[in-house]
Amino acid sequence: MIWVYLTAGLLFFLKMLILPDPTTANAELMVVDAIAADTGIPNAVSGIIFRNRLYDTIFEVVVFTIAIMGAKYLLADETPTVPFYSFTDQPSIVLARLGATIAALVGIELAIRGHLSPGGGFAAGVAGGTAIGLIAITAASPEWMQAIYERWRAAAWEKVSVLIFIALAVLTLVGAELPLGQFGTLLSGGVIPLLNILVALKVALGSWAITLLFIRYRGLL
Repeated sequence: MIWVYLTAGLLFFLKMLILPDPTTANAELMVVDAIAADTGIPNAVSGIIFRNRLYDTIFEVVVFTIAIMGAKYLLADETPTVPFYSFTDQPSIVLARLGATIAALVGIELAIRGHLSPGGGFAAGVAGGTAIGLIAITAASPEWMQAIYERWRAAAWEKVSVLIFIALAVLTLVGAELPLGQFGTLLSGGVIPLLNILVALKVALGSWAITLLFIRYRGLL
């Protein structure tokens, strides 16, 4: 009898896999259309993250900030490492910097147009952090990266981006929203494009801070 049960279970699994329920599929499309109409942007994922579950997204940004602060706290008592590992051969340096340029451009594109196409603030921040990491492994010294970080006041901009994000998110949660604009255009979605850019800035700058910490105390990423 066990073979009968196994065969029936396998056939039922294949039925669900090959022949999806059209009612469920239509219901899913209706939900996506409703989210797009409610947020004013084609990217329903960004609409969910920055509107339908904005309360959760606020704490995701806060958790990322706490993680960076925790890394700084845990490594503060350690002695900085002496060796610094980086690429020294010219072909690797050229390829890494080319990859950093591409990643940075992709990050900017995702931050600006993430509400219109697949992508968004978190993906843009990861792309920006990847660009910074690729530059770091081609740097001549960790002091050079640290000097650039301090010159552009990246730590201050990171904190400011978090505060502005929380302020805009709270205003959105209490019902104060910007006009949605014309659907499918760059200036659409109300406050969502601004939240995308702020999250991208926060994640990229936070990745920069973590990169510098690991270079200083570990000698490599």
